[in-house]
Amino acid sequence: MKPVAEKKKSQNIPEYIIYMYQMEDLIRAYEFNLDEIKQFVVSHYPISDEEKEETLNWFSELAEQMKKEGIAEKGHLSKTQIHVAELATIHWSLIKTDKTYFEHYKNAKPHIVHLVIEAGEEAPSNEIQVCLNAVYGLLLAKLKGREIPKDMNEATDAFGNVLSYLNWIYFYNQEKSVREN
Repeated sequence: MKPVAEKKKSQNIPEYIIYMYQMEDLIRAYEFNLDEIKQFVVSHYPISDEEKEETLNWFSELAEQMKKEGIAEKGHLSKTQIHVAELATIHWSLIKTDKTYFEHYKNAKPHIVHLVIEAGEEAPSNEIQVCLNAVYGLLLAKLKGREIPKDMNEATDAFGNVLSYLNWIYFYNQEKSVREN
C-alpha cells in the first residue's frame, strides 16, 4: 500500500526496499491481474473505499512500471534499486571510516561470503544487496512456515545490524544535508 510504503521510506530505507520487493512479488503472484489484487488483497485492507481505490491505483502504477522495466518475471524496480545503491555507497564509505560499523560488517562478512559463493554466477552485485536478499528470503521462509536453520538466523541478525546502522547513517546524512542547505 502506498501509505505504508511512504511511511517506511521516510523512516527505514531497508524496510522500504524489502516491502517493495514484497509488493513486486505480490503483483507477480497474481500475474499482474489487478481485478484479483483488488478482490483478494485490497478489499481486505481495513481502510476506506477511497483509500482502497488509491491503493489499487498504486498497485496498477507499480505493475505498469514493472512491465515497462522488463521485470515481470524477476528483478526489482529501478527506483527501489537506487536506494540499494545509496546504501551500498554509504557501506563502502563507512567500512573505511567508522569502527562501529566495521564491527557490524565484520560479523556479517563470513555470512555474506557464504551466500555469494552459494549463489555463484547469480550472486548479487554488492554486499548490501546480499544482506537485503537474505533478510527478505528469511521473511518469505517464515511466511511459508518453513523451518529456519540456526546459522541463517545468525546471519540475518548480523545483516540486520548492518542494515540498521546504514539506515541510521542514511537519515543522519539526509538531515545534515537539509541543515546545510
